Amino acid sequence: MSDGPRARAVRVEDRGHVRILTLDRPERRNALDLADRLDLLAALRAAEVEAEVRAVVLTGAGPVFSAGGDIRSMSQDRDVARQRLDVVNAVVRQLVTGDLPVVAAVEGGAYGLGLALAAACDLVVAGRSATFSTSFAKIGLGPDTGLAYTLPRRVGQGRARELLLTVRTFDATEAKRIGAVETVVDDGAALDHAAELAARLAELSAPMVAGTRRILTQADQSLDGVLGAEADLQVELLAGRQFAEGRSAFLERRRPDFVGA
Repeated sequence: MSDGPRARAVRVEDRGHVRILTLDRPERRNALDLADRLDLLAALRAAEVEAEVRAVVLTGAGPVFSAGGDIRSMSQDRDVARQRLDVVNAVVRQLVTGDLPVVAAVEGGAYGLGLALAAACDLVVAGRSATFSTSFAKIGLGPDTGLAYTLPRRVGQGRARELLLTVRTFDATEAKRIGAVETVVDDGAALDHAAELAARLAELSAPMVAGTRRILTQADQSLDGVLGAEADLQVELLAGRQFAEGRSAFLERRRPDFVGA
């Protein structure tokens, strides 16, 4: 007898122009199997194409942001393993290179894949009691979900190497000190604070936000590469309606309405 359709792994809520995506597997600490990962990818892609959505918050239901990958669903079959990794790679590409800014709200903990998801977001807000670990090596695996790319960009090569190899757990205070998170708030307040941050991002010029994110993540991070990308973006923005609104607002001494523009 069928148990009915599988519940979606991601709960969706809109607060104005901010879309909140909540990993909704609290019974297993939001550890994600293949189907869950596909749900997350679909939710991120859906947010990207909806005109009213201008920023995203990623959080987890229950006491833990995400315990990582669902170990019970992991397979030693190479084809199955490749499929799982292809999906999380697509998730990280969407988080890092998509047009929408993403803020992570971490309560409880982020481990392995969970830490990688948070590290791929533009900003991370953590509850004071949150803890973090790369965790992959504890079960004999190397990093995935882009963590070997995102973590060094946040904390530096040396610190990332130490965290990836020693697999030690670090708390929110250290996470902020080394750059793994931007903001630490009282426990239970991470989601609301992250939503407020995302709302501020949603009020900015969307082409500016997307273009700035594109420069920060482009492959060519040489001085000439960045200078060229900055110039290309600035020329594009100067000719656009968003700058026209920003200039008018400045001259008229009012707050710009980039959403309306």
